Amino acid sequence: MKKIAVLSDTHFNMLPEATALVERLLTSCFSEVDAVIHAGDLVHPELGLLFNGLPFYSVQGNMDSSQPGVPLQRILTIESWRIGVVHGWGPKENLEQRLLEHFASTQLDCLIYGHSHRPVCHRVGEILVVNPGSAADRRSQPWHSVALLYVGETLEAEIINIDAL
Repeated sequence: MKKIAVLSDTHFNMLPEATALVERLLTSCFSEVDAVIHAGDLVHPELGLLFNGLPFYSVQGNMDSSQPGVPLQRILTIESWRIGVVHGWGPKENLEQRLLEHFASTQLDCLIYGHSHRPVCHRVGEILVVNPGSAADRRSQPWHSVALLYVGETLEAEIINIDAL
């Protein structure tokens, strides 16, 4: 089974401010992960460098500048599971429904998104839907959060309250 770190909406302007958080994650809930998925609004384009050479898959959020190799959306295939990754756009109301409709013609097993800063982990029909919330900017949420995606014979996820670590 593969263990995938999932985060979004970190909004780091400078790498030094991100370093302590990433080190804390890598020594706790992200220890022994096989890869990292970031669902946009990294802000600093080199955030992936802090993850010690782990495969780092990101998408562009509305606060990110355009970067080569960072698409607006992507489909990852991990252990034969198709995982759609997108940041999201527009109002937070009905965001999940809009994104599911956006990917309606694509066969997905999982949809990972960000933008709302609201952690989500549930199934809509056969699709596992995950929004990790935000590790750095919780806004109106009670705690900062990330997610873990477990990929193997089954596809599961959990939201992690990182304030409790």
